[in-house]
Amino acid sequence: MSQPVITLWSDANFFSPYVLSVYVALKEKGLNFTTETVDLAAGQQLQPGWKGYDFTRRVPLLAVDEFVLSESSAITEYLEERFAPPTWERIYPVDIEKRARARQIQAWLRSDLMPIREERSTDVVFGGVKKPALSPAGVKAAEKLFATAESVLPVGQQNLFGEWSIADTDLALMLNRLVLNGDAVPERLQEYAAFQWQRASVQRFIARSAKRTG
Repeated sequence: MSQPVITLWSDANFFSPYVLSVYVALKEKGLNFTTETVDLAAGQQLQPGWKGYDFTRRVPLLAVDEFVLSESSAITEYLEERFAPPTWERIYPVDIEKRARARQIQAWLRSDLMPIREERSTDVVFGGVKKPALSPAGVKAAEKLFATAESVLPVGQQNLFGEWSIADTDLALMLNRLVLNGDAVPERLQEYAAFQWQRASVQRFIARSAKRTG
C-alpha cells in the first residue's frame, strides 16, 4: 500500500516520552518512516540550520511529505485521522466516549504531575539511572497518579479500554518513571505497566534508546 514519505524527529538519545508516544503510534499503524535526531542539549533545535517546525522547535516533530506537525498528542490524533481505520490499524478506541477519555488521559499526563516528571526524568526509564527519594510534592503527585490510574483501569484488565490504545503507552510510561526507579507502586499498576512495556512497538523504541546510550 502506497503512503507518503514520513519522517519522525527525536531527541538525540531517544529519551523523550513524547517521541515514544509518536514512535509507537507509527509502528502500531504499520507505517513506514525514517527517524532523524536533533541534539536538544546543545540547542540544535534553536539553530537556523535545523529544518524543524519554526513555531515550537521541539520534538517530536513529524513530517508527512510537505506537512509538518509538532506536539505528540496532536500528532497521534492526526495519524489516527490521516491513516484511518480500517485501512490502517487503530490507536484510539472505537467508542466516542472512550476515545475522548483516552485523549483526556493523554492531556492530563502532559499537563500535570510535574514533580514526578522533574524528580523521575526519563533517564530513569531509558538510561537505568536511580534517583533519590521523592520530595513531599513528589509523593503527593505519585499518590494522585495512583488514585487516578486505579480509577480508570478496570479491575482484572491489562488495557484501559478493553483493547490497547496509545493512552496505555503514555500512562505506562508515567508509572514506569516510578516503577523502574524502585519506588513503591501498587502491585496492580506495576503489573499493568510491565505488561504495556512488553509491547513490540515499545520494545523497539527502548532498543533505539539503548543503542544510543550503550
